[in-house]
Amino acid sequence: MKHLVIRLLCCLPVCLAYPLDGTVKEDSKMDLVQQYLENYYNLEKDLKQSVRRKDSNPIVKKIQEMQRFLGLKVTGRLDADTMEVIHKPRCGVPDVGDFSTFPGSPKWKKTHLTYRIVDYTQDLSRDAVDAAIAKALKVWEEASPLTFSRVHAGEADIMISFAVREHGDFIPFDGPGKVLAHAYPPGQGIYGDAHFDDDEQWTEDTSGINLFLVAAHELGHSLGLFHSDKPEALMYALYKPPTDIGRFRLSQDDVNGIQSLYGPPPASPNDSVMPQDSNPTAPEFPVMCDPDLSFDAVSTLRGEILFFKDRYFWRRIHWNHKPEFHLISTFWPSLPPELDAACEVNSQDTVFIFKGNKFWATRGNEIQVGYPRSIHTLGFPPTVKKIDAAMSDQKEKKTYFFVEDKYWRFDENSQILEQGFPRLIADDFPGVEPKIDAVLEASGLFYFFSGSSQFEFDPKAKMVTHVLKSNSWLHC
Repeated sequence: MKHLVIRLLCCLPVCLAYPLDGTVKEDSKMDLVQQYLENYYNLEKDLKQSVRRKDSNPIVKKIQEMQRFLGLKVTGRLDADTMEVIHKPRCGVPDVGDFSTFPGSPKWKKTHLTYRIVDYTQDLSRDAVDAAIAKALKVWEEASPLTFSRVHAGEADIMISFAVREHGDFIPFDGPGKVLAHAYPPGQGIYGDAHFDDDEQWTEDTSGINLFLVAAHELGHSLGLFHSDKPEALMYALYKPPTDIGRFRLSQDDVNGIQSLYGPPPASPNDSVMPQDSNPTAPEFPVMCDPDLSFDAVSTLRGEILFFKDRYFWRRIHWNHKPEFHLISTFWPSLPPELDAACEVNSQDTVFIFKGNKFWATRGNEIQVGYPRSIHTLGFPPTVKKIDAAMSDQKEKKTYFFVEDKYWRFDENSQILEQGFPRLIADDFPGVEPKIDAVLEASGLFYFFSGSSQFEFDPKAKMVTHVLKSNSWLHC
């Protein structure tokens, strides 16, 4: 069991150095070092006396092995840097080089896995926990042929729970600040499961213990990965939160590890054909302040503004000057990329998202039951194949739908498309480009996004008041 269970001892965002002279007794220090080397570097337990002898070759070799693995200067001595690392919270499995798998390379015999969140923490809302776990799984899904779906009852391949102290697997948690979680490699029963210590302070950012990062590491173990000696790797033994969690990406070492078990992700139909005008050196994600940036859709969400582009979105929060950048799939795993339109209906606390002839209703990061639905259930004629842009006028309780050079208006009280529509965009919104990518209502004004331009429209004066860059909302 010792070699199978994973205990993640994640360090806090600021790791504390521990004094070595005067306050830590020599015997206690040696006991700590011996325990560390026994737990993580296979030091034989009967060397308890020799750990106190400076010329003990087995001890020196193990210290050097530890220093080499953790990227320290290899001295074989218990210098300040070495003792600082020993005091840092870390994962409880033995350390190995490069990426590695568990003994025997256990892996799932299928590529579609189920997971279930059995118990929640009180530190975060259920929506936040659900989003963190989905995001953590998506990290591995994008680097492999694995796919995941959530179940709400019964036995899942990966059972996820929060607990304190003794919780039924004979590996009790030890209170705040030490062991944060543990997980089991692939297999039947408890194997594959991940447990999180609810005595920790779980957060969505780095003010406490970031749940997404811990979960992504733990679920790597649930999929069969051991530890890496690469400090930049997610599967490195020590927890090192990146400066920008929103742009988190697996290291190449992590990718090599998961693909050594399951292979690469399946190629998309377009992977083998590169358009002649494509740029192979272009970035993999859109650049926020690119002067030519356009958006697929724009929507408010409970006081925030979301700007969708390809597989990603920027999240502008009023109290944070710097917009966050996320994969759409980290918040809504079942939504497709490259959305057509989105809008929030405040009276329903719902964001409606459109792609092709379907639309979804979301509250927070939860897709509502019964969706997606056909856009024709809203009353559109069969000739309408997709929605280009959508916007809800909060004051008037009307939702506007823009399709090519026309628009429809939906009454949110009666839940029907109004009579007399469609109308020409040029007639009612003079000065606005007829090709509309997205629309946003803010402070009584309408903002029409068309390519890299944005038209501020005053509906009372019925005129364009300013022409801006589309990404001006992102402080560009």
